[in-house]
Amino acid sequence: MNPFVGYLSIAAVVLATVLIGFFGLRISRTTGDFYVASRTVQPWWNASAIGGEYLSAASVLGIAGLILLRGEAALWFPIGYTAGYLMLLLFVAAPLRRSGAYTIPDFTQARLESLTVRRVTSVLVIVIGWFYIVPQLQGAALTVGIATGLPRWSGAVAVAVIVGVVVAAGGMRSITFVQAFQFWLKLTALAIPVVVLLFAVRGGAGAVPVEVAMPLPTVPGPADSYLTGSLLFALLLGTMGLPHVLVRFYTNPDGRAARRTTLIVLGLLSVFYLFPTMFGILGRFFAPDLATTGEADALVLLLPSRLLPGPVGDLLTALVIAGAFGAFLSTSSGLVVSLAGVVSQDLLGGSVRGFRVAAVGSALVPLAVALLTEPSGLAGSVGLVFAFTASTLCPVLLLGIWWRGLTARGAIAGMATGALTCGGSILVAPWIDAGMLAPFLAQPAAWTVPLAIAVVVAVSRADRARIPRGADRFLARLHIPEPARVAD
Repeated sequence: MNPFVGYLSIAAVVLATVLIGFFGLRISRTTGDFYVASRTVQPWWNASAIGGEYLSAASVLGIAGLILLRGEAALWFPIGYTAGYLMLLLFVAAPLRRSGAYTIPDFTQARLESLTVRRVTSVLVIVIGWFYIVPQLQGAALTVGIATGLPRWSGAVAVAVIVGVVVAAGGMRSITFVQAFQFWLKLTALAIPVVVLLFAVRGGAGAVPVEVAMPLPTVPGPADSYLTGSLLFALLLGTMGLPHVLVRFYTNPDGRAARRTTLIVLGLLSVFYLFPTMFGILGRFFAPDLATTGEADALVLLLPSRLLPGPVGDLLTALVIAGAFGAFLSTSSGLVVSLAGVVSQDLLGGSVRGFRVAAVGSALVPLAVALLTEPSGLAGSVGLVFAFTASTLCPVLLLGIWWRGLTARGAIAGMATGALTCGGSILVAPWIDAGMLAPFLAQPAAWTVPLAIAVVVAVSRADRARIPRGADRFLARLHIPEPARVAD
């Protein structure tokens, strides 16, 4: 692959990101602009921005790589990623918007009337955000290394610096424009190459001979069925606890707009995931060797030039590189915005200056982690973040919205239980390669989420005397539509 193609693609995406970001800076004036875009983002804009930040390195590169490795067993990833938004639509979107909070810690403090709950939630939001940013930076390192031949660490550094500067400069309003643009860039960057490659394979210009395909997957055993079920469970529930996704619902004008936003996101994601899936299927026929060389995550980057050598392949590769780099920038931007909001509110007084300082710090810490650790499969890494989120924040959010009996002690106990059991499993799993415990540690959500919920309920019921006095009033605010409250 011509390195000039890589340089040009990355430079174009960076330039567009910076220009759009600084356009947003011109209209970012107030604290509300920086934290929640003054709650004026309309559904189509917000849905595009959510798609931009949600479709991360795992979606653009990792899904195709997993399908190359695992075949049809990997299709649960795009299904779970998309279906998670259905859970958001049914249980979280509108009530969370009506809460009036800026961040998830704001919500838990207001719901449970406890500063301690706020602090625990803040720590978890920061940990989840850092865990999620690290794979984005590692994906950027992979892409820059393949596209330009530069040292891979330069890609991670470039994304961290660009994201830190753009977020610090313009806040949520600026990032909304950036992420909306990058969603459509990512969709175009995968859709056009897939269509062109399918025509080539079917015998059009530059027809490609079929190589020996990957072997079909074997019949799944009990361990495989458990791993698949636990993964799907994590993806369904983990979406409801992702801080960078939830914060976007605070930017809608009202609860009805939040619901419409979620419906549009479901449609956009359903269309998008067709294309990395097709990349993975093409890879199983035309690039099976990448599965054995440890380059499965690079399939999307390498396949166009392999099937169509020459200028056409270079153009398609340039488009794919642009989409991939846009994915790293947009997802990292959303995460840094959510982290900066939490850090600024809890430690730096909630000012615009505090937001900017927090944004820079929120980008640099995961950069250090990414540079000091070895990358693993992108989709698998993100799947574990979903499991951790489903085991910690998700139970408290769901019960906080739908159960009057939740108490501060119950919420803290549940979050601690989920963090210790799920986090401990993730840390221990690489050291246990076989045995009965291996599947339960590799994908722990199927048992850590129910355990966390059970602890929340049990401790809250034992502590029922401390149910917040304002619980009924707060729940009414969450569940009564805005016009009805005004009429009252």
